[in-house]
Amino acid sequence: MKLLLNSLFLLSVLTNCTTEGQEIQNTSTKKIVEEVIFIPQEFSDSLSVAAISIVNNNIVYTPDWVNIDYPMGDVPALTGVCSDVIIRSYRIMGIDLQKELHEEIKQNPSRYPNIDRADHNIDHRRVPNLSRFFTKYGKVLEVTNNPNDYLPGDIVYWKLGGITDHIGLVTHLKSEKGTPLMVHNICCGQNLEDCLFDYPIYKHFRYKN
Repeated sequence: MKLLLNSLFLLSVLTNCTTEGQEIQNTSTKKIVEEVIFIPQEFSDSLSVAAISIVNNNIVYTPDWVNIDYPMGDVPALTGVCSDVIIRSYRIMGIDLQKELHEEIKQNPSRYPNIDRADHNIDHRRVPNLSRFFTKYGKVLEVTNNPNDYLPGDIVYWKLGGITDHIGLVTHLKSEKGTPLMVHNICCGQNLEDCLFDYPIYKHFRYKN
C-alpha cells in the first residue's frame, strides 16, 4: 500500500512538474528548459522527482536543534538545512533516514565517534553522520569532473572552503551545458540549481535501502 501511495504521489508530481518544454526558474533567476517529458523508470529516477517536488525558496535555513517526532519526524515545514533535503526526499520514497540512522548509531556507536549519545532529533541531520551511513550501506562512487558520472538520485557531499559540510541531491534535469541540476539548501531555501561543480566535491554516493 505504501509503495502504491508513493507511486501515486510521484505520478502527481510528475504530471504537474515535468511537462514538455516547461521552464523551471531557480533562485539565480536563470531559466532551465526541460526538453522532454521524464518518466521515472527506477528508484533513483523517482527519488529525483521527489527532490524536485520539495523545491521551495521560502524555506528558512534553520540549523537549530529541534525536538521532533520519532520515527518519521521532521522540523517545521518552512525551515531546514541542507541535510533535510536528503531526509525529506527519501521520506517521500518511504525511507525514514531518521529511524535508520538512529538505530545504526545505537547498534554501532564506534562508527560515529563524534556522537556521545544517540539523539534522534539531530543525528540524522548532520552531514558527516549521513556520510558514514551512506559509506557503510550505500555505494561510494568516484568523484570526477565529468557530469555524466552523476546520475539522478545520486548524493553529493561538498566541502565548502575545505571545512564546511554541504550536501545535495542530483536530479534528472540538466543545464544548457548538460550538467545535472541539484536540489540543495545552502542558505536561501530548498533550491534547484546548476551548482554541481560550484564547490569542491568531497564524496559521491548512491543509496537505496
